[in-house]
Amino acid sequence: MANKKVCIFSAQHLPHMGGVERYTLNLCKKLIEKGNEPVVVTSKIGDMPNFEIMHDTRVYRFNCYPFLKGRYPFLKKDSEYKKIISILEKEHFDLVIVNTRFYRHSLVAMKFAQKNHIPCITIEHGTSHLSVNNKVLDFFGSVYEHGLTMLDKRHCDRYYGVSLACNEWLKHFHIEASGVLYNSIDVHEVDELRKNKCEDYRKKYNISKDATVITFTGRLLPEKGIPQLLNVMSEINKKRDDVYLFIAGEGDLEAYIDQRKNDHIIPLGRIDFNHIVALLDDSDIFCLPSFSEGFSTSVLEAAACECYIVTTARGGSKELVINKDYGTIIDNNSEELLLPALKEAINDKEGRLKATKLSYQRLCENFTWDTVERKVELIIDEFNK
Repeated sequence: MANKKVCIFSAQHLPHMGGVERYTLNLCKKLIEKGNEPVVVTSKIGDMPNFEIMHDTRVYRFNCYPFLKGRYPFLKKDSEYKKIISILEKEHFDLVIVNTRFYRHSLVAMKFAQKNHIPCITIEHGTSHLSVNNKVLDFFGSVYEHGLTMLDKRHCDRYYGVSLACNEWLKHFHIEASGVLYNSIDVHEVDELRKNKCEDYRKKYNISKDATVITFTGRLLPEKGIPQLLNVMSEINKKRDDVYLFIAGEGDLEAYIDQRKNDHIIPLGRIDFNHIVALLDDSDIFCLPSFSEGFSTSVLEAAACECYIVTTARGGSKELVINKDYGTIIDNNSEELLLPALKEAINDKEGRLKATKLSYQRLCENFTWDTVERKVELIIDEFNK
């Protein structure tokens, strides 16, 4: 596929950082590498400009209402919106990609593609309804999502998940997925960063080579299981002072985590990708006790850095960690399950090393951006038949 133009609508994008944002960024990089032109259409949150070029990609931003502290941007159909749509309608796109279903932004993208006779696919990134940890609001949120998805299906009938688990979740909305466009990683980039580390976290925090380092990276949200992880870590440290936990990321729980920090629980805030790789390279175990995932980029990064993975059965992680030989998958993030899982991983160094080799090999064979980009090529070719 040469000189093709792909328009990616994603309600959130850089500098906001999360799994969907990383997916968009890496897919754009690979499309450019193969000689194609991606364009990203996203939301303007805060002081970001309505247009800029980021990582060699044109990025347009609709003005929006930043509901839920920006987690749910609701676009405004104002003069800037009309201006951007007018610009896009003059382009000749070969494919429109919509990231996630449940934003007004997504419905606008589907209607734009349909009106301009552009092939359109929607990529599912979740395996559960969006949660704000309020039962009443979550209920009305799920009703809203079902209603919006009914409208979505009138304008787009091709859906893909970033994991098989996402495809199963689509069935909840009576959608049969057309395939999988796996969340992936550039293993070669990670390997180079590991060889040229920008930081030595064990040295910086005076942690010995014999100590066990557990790391969490990602959005600091309740649904990621952070309170459970901190409680379990406190239990472990009652009997062992050679186990440490790093937490890297930003989000709603930053103040809570800061209150829980001590010599063994070390919050780092948001760090860039180079430092994430350096941190994971200095870690023994990666722990993501989440109850809401599609296919976590953080899990892929941990596997690429040869960390032993302890996570839940949510989302696509179990498609990488396929059995006990590859890591530990627990049914849910209850402390009763998480505590023994982490204790076993800490105590079984030999088993951890074997598992990290297997998960790294499986990662390289199945979850790379080259594979995803080739599938996007095939999708465009199929539409053009």
